[in-house]
Parts: sequence; structure tokens; C-alpha cells
Amino acid sequence: MTITIHPSKLPEYIGKETGVSEWMTVTQEQVDQFADATHDHQFIHVDPEAAAKTPFGGTIAHGFLSLSLLSAISYQTGILLEGMAMGLNYGFEKVRFLSPVKVGSRVRGRSVLADVVEKRPGQFLYTWDVTVEIEGEERPALKAEWLTMTIVETAN
Repeated sequence: MTITIHPSKLPEYIGKETGVSEWMTVTQEQVDQFADATHDHQFIHVDPEAAAKTPFGGTIAHGFLSLSLLSAISYQTGILLEGMAMGLNYGFEKVRFLSPVKVGSRVRGRSVLADVVEKRPGQFLYTWDVTVEIEGEERPALKAEWLTMTIVETAN
């Protein structure tokens, strides 16, 4: 669940977990559509029969597919600011893919606000420590330092 606050309250959330998303099932259909969108049709993603013969025992999601789920995760774990005009993906400082996400697995995200800086009046640059967990697995799918920007309407 997202939190809506006044920008002056942002420092109170630094270093704190802002939310945990609901579980999402990664389906073969999603993986196939992602393969089509990215032109990455490596057999480990799209050929269940060939992938069954690998140590994974079946198809796995693309690492970038797992990473792209951060957008959906952020809708449930982020912070909205009063007067917000828009939010933007600003990039990443670090991304590590730690465990493969097997098709049929459920994943969820956990977000911690690591830092926030007001770059210009009404422009807030967030640094998020995000973890994508795999249900029933000890190691997460990935950990990332994600940068996002929120732009707030300011009075002129």
C-alpha cells in the first residue's frame, strides 16, 4: 500500500521499509511476451521441454523481466507526495540478480527508502533499496538500488 505524505515529511521515512507488495505469479505467457518484446528468445526462457533438461528443471523468467516488475511493485510500496504531478524512473546505481525465477513462481517486492534529495524545488530524487523475493526461497531473485524522481506542482 502506498503512503501519501507532504514533502516535508520525507526525511522521517529515510531508512525505513515503506511496504511489501502482494505476491505476483510469473507465468509462461508473461515470459513469452517479454521474449517477444525484447527479442530475447533464449531456450531457457521459452522452451519448457529443453529447459527441463537444465539444472533449473524448467523455464525461468528473464532477469530483466523480474527487474521490470519493480514498476508494479512501486505502486504498492512507494511514497506519493501531496501535489504530485508525475513520477519518473531515473535509473539504477546497482542491480544484482541473485536467484532465477522459475516460471510458476510467485514473487513480491520489499522497498526501503534509502535516501531522498530535493534536486530542485519540487523535484525529489529517491534512492530505493528494493528486494524481489521468491516465495519459498531463501535467496531473493534480485536486489537493486533504484532511483526514481517525483515532481510536485509548486506554487509560482
